[in-house]
Amino acid sequence: MAPDRIDQNVYEDQLKDIIQDLYELMVQTTSYGNVGQGVSSKDVLQNTVAHLHASLTQLHASASSPSATPIRVPPELIQYVDAGRNPDIYTREFVELARRGNQLMKGKKQAFGSFRDILAREMASALPEVKGDVENVVRETGGEVGKLYEPAAGEAGEA
Repeated sequence: MAPDRIDQNVYEDQLKDIIQDLYELMVQTTSYGNVGQGVSSKDVLQNTVAHLHASLTQLHASASSPSATPIRVPPELIQYVDAGRNPDIYTREFVELARRGNQLMKGKKQAFGSFRDILAREMASALPEVKGDVENVVRETGGEVGKLYEPAAGEAGEA
């Protein structure tokens, strides 16, 4: 797992350098002709463009090397950003959707567990010859055999 993090840090640093180069290029083009004595605006601009080119070439070489870990960005996120929306909102919505899905799955798991226990209790009482098999199934599916023979909620007053 560590090499992936190192690759991400390298890409991150390279992207930061490219952003810095682009910022410097913007500054150089807006202040073209206002450079100090003895320095040509043309030379400064050429050096900035050359440095940007070198940074982009280095990023391309890093990204296309066989040892590079591919960075996968969900297409939905790209569309979200292309539409001019904030990627943080996309992340928040994704987390909320995952949380909702997890809560739904937890509810289903509890419902099926409850159904398993009720079915097992009824089968064990109706068919005593399969009681051992029923207990084994309950144990193997994550249930507690000891709870099978306790009165269920709502059954305590009946009898």
